[in-house]
Amino acid sequence: MTVARPKAAPPAGPSATPVPPPSVPSPATQPPPAPSRTLDWRIRFGALSLIWGFSFLLIKVGTEGYAPFQVTLGRLLFGTAVLAVAMVVRRERLPRGVRTWAHLAVAAFFLNALPFSLFAYAELTVPSTLAGICNATSPLWGMALSLVALSEDRPTRRRVAGLGLGFIGVLTVLGAWQGFAGLDLGGTAMALLASLSYPVGWIYVRRTLAGTGSSTLSLTGSQLLIGTAQLALVTPLFTSVPQSFPLLPTLAVVALGALGTGFAVLVQYGLVTEVGPTTAQMVTYFIPVIATAAGVLVLGERLSWNTPVGALVVLAGAALTQSRPRPPRRPAAGPGGQP
Repeated sequence: MTVARPKAAPPAGPSATPVPPPSVPSPATQPPPAPSRTLDWRIRFGALSLIWGFSFLLIKVGTEGYAPFQVTLGRLLFGTAVLAVAMVVRRERLPRGVRTWAHLAVAAFFLNALPFSLFAYAELTVPSTLAGICNATSPLWGMALSLVALSEDRPTRRRVAGLGLGFIGVLTVLGAWQGFAGLDLGGTAMALLASLSYPVGWIYVRRTLAGTGSSTLSLTGSQLLIGTAQLALVTPLFTSVPQSFPLLPTLAVVALGALGTGFAVLVQYGLVTEVGPTTAQMVTYFIPVIATAAGVLVLGERLSWNTPVGALVVLAGAALTQSRPRPPRRPAAGPGGQP
């Protein structure tokens, strides 16, 4: 569903970076110190996949009791609280400089406030399964943006082919040959726009917040704090104070923020540090699968054949857009150790 990674492999960047799930918040320059490991990384990888995969189900349940802006405000508030505790424990300091905070405000809008709100509004009218699949299109949007944003990552034929394949998958999911019959176009458009917001934000992040001297955790926590403030200003303008706090929607919002937007960030930090960004980013491809299974098995959402087939095509295209050419082999060393 949208987590920081080190600069060497920032999430959901233009064309060669992984997709941020809906809980992913911010950029980084260096990963925070890795805590001692008590669980095998594969267990933590699986837990992260489940947390982010279930984010779309939690959004759906949350909107059954609260307005979309309230769901977004809640998830940002609880996510910020988790990272604030982590910053205190690790004695992290907030970033300095007005310019850095201004850039963080823009990043918070495109990586948190806007996509989180759009997904919440989208799930008022579309299944959580469809929202999860739409989220998987982020690398496709990133690849498309890299063609016009003068990214340092030059598109290759394979990655351009992945872009085309991915959008064929999107049309398959949406049932384009049926004229999009039975599909809420407004909700679907909002879910796709949310997935587009992530690479827009990461392009901005990579160009403005690299090399600030602040840690990943500090930037992420500060960005979520600003995102919370943004929603705190907007929410009262469009919603009224809740008259009740229904149990399941409330628990869903708490879990969405504390687990999917706070704890998951810390888990991913450890994975990137321990096994590297390439392996850690593979969690991206499990998210729509888990989101679809959760929507069908838990919420009883209907699933036609074109949804899983199109989702697989989308993931195949996304994988191709993330591929890089293999480095050329070095010639064998000759006499004296010289090539």
